[in-house]
Order: sequence, then C-alpha cells, then structure tokens
Amino acid sequence: MLTHPLENLDPAQSVQVLPRHLAGPGAVDPRVVWAFPFEEGWPFAQTEAGTAAAFSPCLRLQTTFDPQPDKPGRGTWTINAHRAPFTPPAWRITFDATTPAEMLRDVHSELLDLYLDDRYSDQDRLFQDETAPYEAYAPLLTRGWSHAVKTDGTQTFLTPEGLGGVRHRYATGGSSELAWRGWGGYPSEPHWTARFSFGTPTTLVAAFTASLISTEPLRRTVQDVPTQTRRALYVATPTGKQPNSNPPVAPPPPAPASGHTR
Repeated sequence: MLTHPLENLDPAQSVQVLPRHLAGPGAVDPRVVWAFPFEEGWPFAQTEAGTAAAFSPCLRLQTTFDPQPDKPGRGTWTINAHRAPFTPPAWRITFDATTPAEMLRDVHSELLDLYLDDRYSDQDRLFQDETAPYEAYAPLLTRGWSHAVKTDGTQTFLTPEGLGGVRHRYATGGSSELAWRGWGGYPSEPHWTARFSFGTPTTLVAAFTASLISTEPLRRTVQDVPTQTRRALYVATPTGKQPNSNPPVAPPPPAPASGHTR
C-alpha cells in the first residue's frame, strides 16, 4: 500500500507543500486573488452567496468569480478583456474554482501590470502582446517536464510525476479553440483546469507557468490537500506540531529561476 507524507498528520494541521499543482485551492477571497487597487476606482461587488465581480476603471477588463456553492468543487474564475466597453470579449481566461489561489493571484497581478503599462505608455500589450510562446513553456523544460508534439498543431508538457500538464495549440485553428490549457491532477479527472483563449497575452500565460513551477511552497491544512495525489507531495517545514514518527520530507532541490522577467 502506498504511503504519503501527510499520512500520520492531524487533518487540521497546517503544512507547506509542493508541487503547487497538487496543493489544493487554499483560501478563496476575490479581493486577495484579484490584487487590484480598489481604492483607486476599480469597482468591486460581491453577493451574499459569494459571487463577485470587479472592473477596471475604463471597463475594458472584467473579472468575475462564480463559486456555485450548491455544486461542491465547481465554480469558475473568469477574466474577460474587451477592446471597448460593452463589446464582445477579445480574449478570455477561465480557471476552475479549485485552482490554487496563489497561482490565480500571480496571474491577476501580471494582468494589473499589463494594464498599468498600457495606461502609462503608448503600448497596447493587453491586445498586441509580442511575447514569444517559448517564454511560457521553456521554464517547464528546465524543471524536467516532458514534451510531446502532435501533428494536430498541439504540443503538450507534462510534470515529471505525470499529475499535471500544459497544452499549447501553436497552430491557429477556429476562434473557439483554446490557445493554452493547464491542469493539475490526473488528466482524466484533474483537480483544476485553466483555459486561455487565442488572443490572450502570452505574458499572462508565462506568469501562470512561472507560478505553477515555483519552488515556494503553499500553506495548506492537511484536510484541504486533495487525497488522490498525496503520494506525489513534498512537505516543506510544517507550521504545526508534527508526530516524531513522520518527519518532514525535504522539498526537491530548487531549479533554475524562470526566464520570465518583468
């Protein structure tokens, strides 16, 4: 029978775990995940049921969170970008509500950076980003991810343990197809999925992949970590009392930093 690092720990104990894609969603708070300067004119609203929305002052960016509390494990985070207010989205990103919150925050922080870059310059990187796709996937290869290319115009990158991946459609197809897709867990039944439409700035995809492979552990309680993939986890510096019978497992050695820089 397979054992795992969390086997003999109290369910309420707090631990720090890696890899990130298997850590579970963590604390879900739209105000924290979105990291927008709400005090500077970013409208924000949230219902008692938890559904939330925020907008950029120019109304070209819209972010929403639909937790679907009546459907455990469901729900969606969505980013829509519009070339002009009240027009159809030029591109869209969606994350399952079960996506690790820290990864969500990293993508939204990069989104804010792009917005501010455009606002204070003559660039339009929200809609004309010239970042090359390899900046999003090259860091995965430096961490030992596998790489497979298919003739259907896609390339797939899988984690060393096979419990996560990123798929890139490098050949442009119909506008309804996804340019990028990421997931954590078994491919047939992932814990979470992230979807990036064509037109999404590659800079945002690169922020996502950089956060995905970060060696900074995520803090979770034992009971919040998905049970199906615990055998693939590393525990780094537990923050609560730990039984002597189950010492902490050392995290994997740090890999070279991502090539994505701001």
